[in-house]
Amino acid sequence: MVETTASGGFRESSSNLLFRFRSIGVFVVLILLISFAAIFTPRHTFVGLPNIQNLLSFGAEFGVIALGVGVLMIAGEFDLSIGSMLALCAFVFTVTLDTFGNPFIAAAITLAAGALFGFINGSIVVRAHIVSFIATLGMMLTYRGLTEILSAGEVYILPMSDYPLFQQLFSGKIAGVIPMQAFWFVLAAIILYFVLDRGKFGNWIYSTGANKQAARAMGIQIGRVKIISFMLVGFLTAFAAILQMTRVNAFSSQAGLGWELQAVAAAVVGGCSLQGGRGSMIGIFLGTLVIIVVDNMIGQLRLPYEYTYIAFALVILVSVLLDLWIEGFMQRARKGEA
Repeated sequence: MVETTASGGFRESSSNLLFRFRSIGVFVVLILLISFAAIFTPRHTFVGLPNIQNLLSFGAEFGVIALGVGVLMIAGEFDLSIGSMLALCAFVFTVTLDTFGNPFIAAAITLAAGALFGFINGSIVVRAHIVSFIATLGMMLTYRGLTEILSAGEVYILPMSDYPLFQQLFSGKIAGVIPMQAFWFVLAAIILYFVLDRGKFGNWIYSTGANKQAARAMGIQIGRVKIISFMLVGFLTAFAAILQMTRVNAFSSQAGLGWELQAVAAAVVGGCSLQGGRGSMIGIFLGTLVIIVVDNMIGQLRLPYEYTYIAFALVILVSVLLDLWIEGFMQRARKGEA
């Protein structure tokens, strides 16, 4: 992908080659992980159809959110509230389904609620000038607390079997094999690819994350760009909540625990800069697949779940070190061309 920023810093051919190499590197890592899991999981269960379907369904629900988090990181911000927001959106869907008895109405209200939560997050960051890491950390606790209070910590069973069309649309299988969640995940990635790579708003996102002063001088309303990016995360989080509720047929206030750092890890592995202004949807998509495979592989190897924390920590640290190396390379390249 050709990176375009307000400062023109990522238009050089050397940079483009570097980013392509980064995406290819992530792809190679993904293939190596899949090969390792296929060989070493007991009875090769990783490549069994039941596990692949589970990976594509459960993983895609997380993946939809990770795509939005990646876009937000390109804009130069973080959102640590996605796990708690997922649980609150799931509660909204549960209540509205019980109230209206129509899953499509419940889904529309849930998506609107997710966008509203994203708007709240973005407004706090932009209007109150609070660092997004701190602001969304506070909202993470707020959303989780609201969910616990409103639901009283109880588990609710959803009668999704009463709505076969809706259930087929969001948790059915294409040709009886491919989970619909995977379809939505890929569709979201394609749409966001064109938004970032082909649309004017995508250029605004890159410019906002790369150089706020230059973007503002170009007439870009960086506050609006960031708020919309936060709303995108909220919308996709609500959509993931709908996918999850349709699949599990139940609500739990513990939904989404730990997804915050996993989503950040997926974006960083995919090449998003921690400083903003750099990344690609192809890279984010591949990075998300890496996190999904690692999470699934730990389970298939029958290791304690605690090992996932170590695995994700190593993935994040290695990716950050690579990101710093790339940043240093870019700075040296710009100095050499100056």
